[in-house]
This record gives sequence, structure tokens and C-alpha cells, in this order.
Amino acid sequence: MPDTRPAGCRTGHEALARGDWEAAQVAFSAVIEDRELPEALEGLGLAGWWLDNATLVFGSRERAYRLYHDGGDRCAAARIAVWLAWDAWAFRGETAVANGWLQRARTLLEGAGDVAERAWLELREGALALFDEGDPDRAHCHATEGIRVARAVGSIDLEMLGRALQGLALVASGAVAEGMRALDEVNAAVVAGDMSDLVAIGLASCYMIAACDRVRDYDRAVQWCTRLKAFSAKWGLRPLFAVCRTQYASICMWRGTWLEAEQELASATDELAASRPAMTADALVRLAELRRRQGRLVDAADLFERAEPHALAALGRAELAFDRGDARAAADLAQRYLRRMPVHNRTDRAAALDLLTRALVRAGDADAAKTALDELTAIASLVATPPLRAAASFAAGHIDAAAGDHDAARRHLEDAVDLYRESGAPYELARARIELARALAALGRTAAAIEEAQRAVDLLAELQAELELSRARALLSTLSEAPASRSPGASPAGLTPREIEVLRLVAEGLNNQAIGERLFVSEHTVHRHVANIFGKLSVSSRAAAVAQAARRNLLA
Repeated sequence: MPDTRPAGCRTGHEALARGDWEAAQVAFSAVIEDRELPEALEGLGLAGWWLDNATLVFGSRERAYRLYHDGGDRCAAARIAVWLAWDAWAFRGETAVANGWLQRARTLLEGAGDVAERAWLELREGALALFDEGDPDRAHCHATEGIRVARAVGSIDLEMLGRALQGLALVASGAVAEGMRALDEVNAAVVAGDMSDLVAIGLASCYMIAACDRVRDYDRAVQWCTRLKAFSAKWGLRPLFAVCRTQYASICMWRGTWLEAEQELASATDELAASRPAMTADALVRLAELRRRQGRLVDAADLFERAEPHALAALGRAELAFDRGDARAAADLAQRYLRRMPVHNRTDRAAALDLLTRALVRAGDADAAKTALDELTAIASLVATPPLRAAASFAAGHIDAAAGDHDAARRHLEDAVDLYRESGAPYELARARIELARALAALGRTAAAIEEAQRAVDLLAELQAELELSRARALLSTLSEAPASRSPGASPAGLTPREIEVLRLVAEGLNNQAIGERLFVSEHTVHRHVANIFGKLSVSSRAAAVAQAARRNLLA
């Protein structure tokens, strides 16, 4: 069939296909100057969307909708209505308006049968159900229907986008292995070149990273984030790039590279504030969490308030209350968050259940704490990722310690330490070491408690997590002053357990970098320990330190 579109529309669509959004805008604008065609307005709206030009997006699409509708093209009008629903949510945060446009699209498609527009509607409605309402079951139902329609009309792009949304919904509900298989398949299709629509490709990649973020699968997330950032930069996909940076910052925060996390969040916040202010809350709430971990509680409180009504803002405020010692307020806020989160959204509930358990223990409500722990343990068993298993063990350790069963607490906290270390999470690892030190001290194992506290101090000093660092140092000071703090095998040279550990690795011939990798600290921290060892042993070389240690029987 010959292409009957105006030459300007053909030129505009060719520019869209190669990612030249400015050229597309020029081409479609030229057509509209001659005649206001809905096809040209639709193309202009898409160019404006990629350029983050909200005024152009709404003006073009609203006019395109009216022309399609008045011309009797109900499917095309429904397609634009779905876009306008997304625009209302992303640019303006108008959920009610978004839902209105989705319902309008559904009405327009009544009796149309299986058409691509119906698949597009199902997938966008499913995404809003998951991201705005936290309902993975509804999202899965919409995705399943969208996949069916996409297959019926032969749209590989919409089918793969549906598979990606379905995978993310499965992960959110706790079916991690099944969901990740679906997401891996979709992203393999992207790499293989099976998909061509840039919107579908970008969304599918974002869903993959969001799934990894939910279950702390950060090795997988780093790989896909790197690829998505490169893809976004190549094609000039600014909105996707900003969202990707926000998600990547969570990876950096978990792994302890907080400076990089701050840089990514600052850039993403600026980009989103300039073009899509309704989406800035996601970046703000993550920046607030970073400030909380740094111990900058006033700054964190301000950012959490600015991020309202983002669901994670309520959880962040609960963590802040716990940091400030108000366990009752922390528990109330965590329960408030959980009331908003469907019970089948297991991954989003897990973090709140971890905090709720600890807060209720501190508030003296043991029965309610056990109930929260039961749900958390069930989720951790279902999802079965190391970070969630670690969180359940960490919370269980608090309950056992409060009940006076310090040996059971020790076992749970040792499991938490091992799992957090496996997960590459230094902040969580340090907090688990602090609680393990308390349990060991309660069992009279003071030397082992000092060693755990010292390791926590090292990790938190490296992170510059000032509030937790002050707590770890206070605990270490208390333990060191205890009458039984020196065991028969303790160092007569005044070396701390950590310094002896470093000295033994020096004796094995490891350099500072290798020691840091072994102990999960930076090379700078190892250098400081080595300098302290030299001073306490009155030596000036590694060989002399090892020889002195051997004479004093410190290496046994």
C-alpha cells in the first residue's frame, strides 16, 4: 500500500525512529502550520514527551484526541487518552485525572475487539495499579490481558512490555524466580533487537531494575542499569535516564558508595524537577533515606516531608522516629504504611515489618512484635533472597534479646551478619554487628563482643554514618572498660582485636588493598590500622611488626 501520509508526517516519523526529537518537532510543526492533522499532532506530542516539554505534550495530545474523536476514529482517540492518563500522572501527579482518561479509553474501545490500543490500555492501567496503588495482583491481571491482546494483533513490542510488567508484578508478590525469568527474557529480546519501540524498550528495562531494587539483587541491577544508562544517552531518552539514575542511586546506597548515590540523586532530582515535578518524590525520598543513614536527621525529616505523599516517605519518617528513640511513634508510622500496602505486595511490606518488629520490641509489646516477625519470616521464606532472610534474622535477634534468650539472639544475629556480608551491604552489616556485640556481651563473651563492635566502628567510619557510628563507639567504649574485657589471649601490647586481625593478614603477606577486600573495608582504613599497629609496637616496617608480634605471641 502506498504511504498516503503528508510528506512532513513521514519526515517526522523517520526522525522519531532515529531518536532525533528536535527534527521530529520541526517536521510535525510544519505540517500543522499548513493543516492541523491529528496524526501530526500525535507525532508532535511524542516528540515533546521525549523532550520533556509538558506544555507541548498536553497541547498537542489534547488537540489530537479531539480531532480523532470528532472524526470518528475511536481507537486512535483511545490511544491518545491512554497517553494523556500517563501524562497526567507523570507530569502533574494527578491520579484522579489519569484514572478518568483510562476509563475514557476503555469506553471508546467497547466493541472494538482485539486491537493494539486495548493492549496499550491494559499495560498502562496495570502499571498504575502497581506503582500508584501497590497492587501486584491487579497489575498481573492487566498485564496478562495485555499480553493476550498483543499476541492476537501480532505486536511483539506490546507483548514483551506486558511480559516485563507481569514479571515485576510477580516479583512484588514474592514469586521472585518466576518474575525474574520473565524479565530476563524480555531484556534478552531487547538485546537481540526483537523490539523496536523505544518507549516499550525503556519501560521494560526500568521494570527490570525496579524488580532488582525490590529484592536487593544488585549485581543484576548494575548490569541492566549500566546498559539502560548507555541506551538512554545514545537515544537522548532524558525521562528514562532520570528515572534510571534514581534507581541506580539505591544500588549505590545499599553497597555503601554513598557519594556516588548522592551525585546520582542530586542530578535526577534536578532533571525531574525541571520537567516532571510530579516524579521528583521518588528521588527525594531516596535522598532523604541517604541523609538519615548519614545521621543528618533534620535534613532527612525535611526531605521526607517534601516527598509526601510518596508511600516510602511514611516509612522513612518511621525510621527517623526509631533513630530518635521514639519507638511508639516508629511503630505507629510503620503500621500506617502497612495499612496502605496490600498484603500480597510482599516485597514492599518487608522493610516495614523489619522496622515494626524492632520498634515494638523496644516499646515493650512482645506479642505484637512476634506477629510482625511471623509475617516477615514468611515473606523471607517465600522470596528467599539473602537480604530479606538477613532482615528476618536481624528482627528475630531483637525479639530473643528482649526476652533474655541471648544465645538464641546470638545465633540469629550471626546469621544476619553472614547474610548482610554476602549481600554486600555495609550499613546493614554494621548494625547487625552492633546487636551481635550486645548479645555476646550479655553472654559474658566480652572479647568477642569488642571485636564485633570494632568491626562495626570500622564500617560506619568508612561510610561516615555519624549517628550509628557514635552508638557503635559508645558500645565499644563500654565494653572496653568492663573488668572482664581482656581475655587470657588478649593483646598485652594494647592492640584491639581488629588490629590483631589486620596484623595476622600482614603476616600472611597481604598488602593493604587485599586486606581491605578480605575485611570489607577501604584501603585507607587498613592503612590507619597498620599505622596504629606500628605505633603500639614501636616499629617502622611491616616485617618488624610481624617479628615483634611473633615474639609476643600475638599471631596464634
